Amino acid sequence: MNHSSERLWTSSFILLTLCNLLLFIGLQMTLSTLPAYAEGTLQASSVQVSLVTSLFALSAIASRLFSAKAMEKGGRNLLVFLGLAVSLAAVVGYYWAGSIPALLLLRMLFGIGFGMASTAFPTMASDIIPVRRMGEGMGYFGLSTSLAMSAGPLIGLSLLQGPGFGPLLVCTAGVLALILPFACRLTAGLPAHHKEPAAAPVSELKGGAFRRLFIPCLLNFLLAVSYGGLLGFLALYGAEVHLERIAYFFLFNAAAIVVVRPLSGKIYDRFGPPALLIPGSLFIVAGLLLLSFAASTAALFPAALCYGIGFGSMQPALQTWMIQSVEPRQRGMANGMFFNSLDLGVAAGSMILGSIALYTSYAVMYRYSALAPVLLLLIYTAVLLVKRCNSRKPAAGPSVSYPAAK
Repeated sequence: MNHSSERLWTSSFILLTLCNLLLFIGLQMTLSTLPAYAEGTLQASSVQVSLVTSLFALSAIASRLFSAKAMEKGGRNLLVFLGLAVSLAAVVGYYWAGSIPALLLLRMLFGIGFGMASTAFPTMASDIIPVRRMGEGMGYFGLSTSLAMSAGPLIGLSLLQGPGFGPLLVCTAGVLALILPFACRLTAGLPAHHKEPAAAPVSELKGGAFRRLFIPCLLNFLLAVSYGGLLGFLALYGAEVHLERIAYFFLFNAAAIVVVRPLSGKIYDRFGPPALLIPGSLFIVAGLLLLSFAASTAALFPAALCYGIGFGSMQPALQTWMIQSVEPRQRGMANGMFFNSLDLGVAAGSMILGSIALYTSYAVMYRYSALAPVLLLLIYTAVLLVKRCNSRKPAAGPSVSYPAAK
């Protein structure tokens, strides 16, 4: 089949990408601002500030375990609307959360709703993307996630530092509510569940899938550890080093992602994960080190550029790798594990890096956070070396596999 004849930009794909963009913008507008609000207004301690991020992530992880099962049984439309409703209710509740326990409870509720919707949208996208353009398609779809991860914090911090917490919540609720009419149109045009013929017993597929997904999940976790430090503490770092426009980091980061994301998908389809994960890790390390020494707004530009290039190329590569490692009917599980490893990394990064900052400084904390992508690079290099050695030997049994360069 001709590569160009397989349509990617269908109306369903565009609507899915838009819904995913709005969902993650709504998340990021609060994920980057609630820690600063909790510390400044509710007098939260460093540990409590970390819990604002980590409890959300852990509840989202638990929610996705249920969501993956529900999607296998054909309940993804229900997950979309239930997840959006729960998330919207939690955001509205933030306004009346006058204590840390109440705020943490609502963060857990938001995590449950977000976990449902964030599992459904990428699984629906992977079902309609042409198989031979999966890397390119998930690259463009994932661009919505990465853009939201950059634009959301920028919008959120600007609203918090300007109009205040109330207008921030109104805008966040508006963004989430805007998804509902798009989702209605989307789910009306797609089947509730994508069915594929069974190629093997379900128990065998699940066991094999978990083994194949372990390495990309581990790498995604390490990538997210450093991002947890950005989301949870960048505003506080700006106050520490007296950078009033620290939110510009997310703006410059978004610009880099917009440029690199469309290219990264095509590179993945042609050369496979190594062409993106190895250089991407080095860019992440450079970005974090440059950020830790930034003394002016101008110094944020190279730091954000390097981080954006690395993150924007690595994240879609890892997600596509995981989707291609399982049967089509297991894509819900693969996407759930992708986002679970992402959220778990953000939670771990927030807790670990927050503890480091407590005894050192935020600048030193970011230098320590660069160890996560270094470890990622070492593990992935070891995996490649082991695979190369095994390929030179006679096959002795099944092994962990991943897409090879094309």
